[in-house]
Amino acid sequence: MRDTIANALKDALKAKDACRVSTLRLIQAKLKDCDIANRGVGKGPVENDELLQILAKMIKQREESAKIFSENGRPELAAQEREEIKVIESFLPEQISEDKMKDLIAAAIAEIGAQGLRDMGKVMAVLKERYPGQMDFAKASGIVKDLLK
Repeated sequence: MRDTIANALKDALKAKDACRVSTLRLIQAKLKDCDIANRGVGKGPVENDELLQILAKMIKQREESAKIFSENGRPELAAQEREEIKVIESFLPEQISEDKMKDLIAAAIAEIGAQGLRDMGKVMAVLKERYPGQMDFAKASGIVKDLLK
């Protein structure tokens, strides 16, 4: 995954795509920060599943920023955030549809034998382990909560 990002940066530099270059550099900087943080606690470099979670978090941050910019009359900044989202999304696997998400959540609940809301954390842990970067966990937590009531 790191090689893919590095190659995409080289291609963007050659194409003189300023937005893509800056976004890819932000991704690489975030990866280096996480690698350094991991080293501090005795872990190795960021692996692909953790990288997918980082990318998903970066998208969520940009969505929030775009919303705030739009609400405050700054459409040019909101558009820039949305462009960055498109670049970051190009490195994520295809997102799981909401219908399929419900099926996967129901299967995870049945598999671990979750009984009530107190087991919500266990279900979410299983989902995050199995589907990093493929599932919107904010939506998933709402579905899990509804199914465990």
